[in-house]
Amino acid sequence: MRFNTRVVSALAFSCIVSVAFSQNLPNRPGPEFEVAAVKPAGPVVPGQVQIGIHIDGAQFTASYMSMKDLIRMAYQIKDYQIAGPEWMAGERFTLTAKIPAGSNPKDLPAMMRALLAERFHVKIHTEKRDFPVYGLVALKGGVKLKESALDPIEGDAAGKPANVNVTAGGSASGTMVNLGRGASFSMSGDKIEARKMTLAQMSELLARFVDRPVVDMTETAGTFDLILALTPEDFRAMQIRAAIVAGVQLPPQVMAMADSASGDSLHSGLAAGGLKLEPKKAPLDFFVVDSADKTPSAN
Repeated sequence: MRFNTRVVSALAFSCIVSVAFSQNLPNRPGPEFEVAAVKPAGPVVPGQVQIGIHIDGAQFTASYMSMKDLIRMAYQIKDYQIAGPEWMAGERFTLTAKIPAGSNPKDLPAMMRALLAERFHVKIHTEKRDFPVYGLVALKGGVKLKESALDPIEGDAAGKPANVNVTAGGSASGTMVNLGRGASFSMSGDKIEARKMTLAQMSELLARFVDRPVVDMTETAGTFDLILALTPEDFRAMQIRAAIVAGVQLPPQVMAMADSASGDSLHSGLAAGGLKLEPKKAPLDFFVVDSADKTPSAN
């Protein structure tokens, strides 16, 4: 079975925000974009898709983002923590904005929250829910992955923050996400490769491909390489699950394929790296979208 561009595009969309943006940005209230333009994203070019987050000085650009992507960025949460209308996963937007002088990328979540409230009239409340999760745990003997340090940050002598350029691409051959500083993720040819990523980031990625959230419980710092060689059946099932999470509507016979795969190659690949997905239950914060406009107000 060969997946069409729409499914692979969804994998790129779903992976880039959850791993690249929200991981290291503290929740700081107050600042807003000076100028922001939001418009519906155009159609994806057949055969390929490009999605990206780019910060160059005072200019911020986010391309082909869904409402769920924007909420994840704004509130620094995971996809499974968001409950709201189905359209939030499908409608795509492109955002360009000017970052105020004296700000830095760590101010972006608060700016995004202000933008969502002003332009989409987003209203959200939070609640606790018990939820089945997988804990990513270390086997006896510890983590055995190859440790691989991030590339040095390139900046000027004055200490100016480095530009941020995170991109993802998808085609019929697979998905590739470039996180910067040598870190990357790819999924193609019945294989998943993560390079120079933390175990928390890997947990977030794995959550895209299995049937419940994944929480890093290894208590292991550092960045690592992980290569998972999968059976065609397990690889296909993981693609299907990621597409479903990203909001792609699939026929029942395709969705059933995700449940028919054993998942043995995924678990044996993790075990080779000293890791295991262990079923658990945990109380998680849920962000319930009470209201949001499908069309942003005028720029």
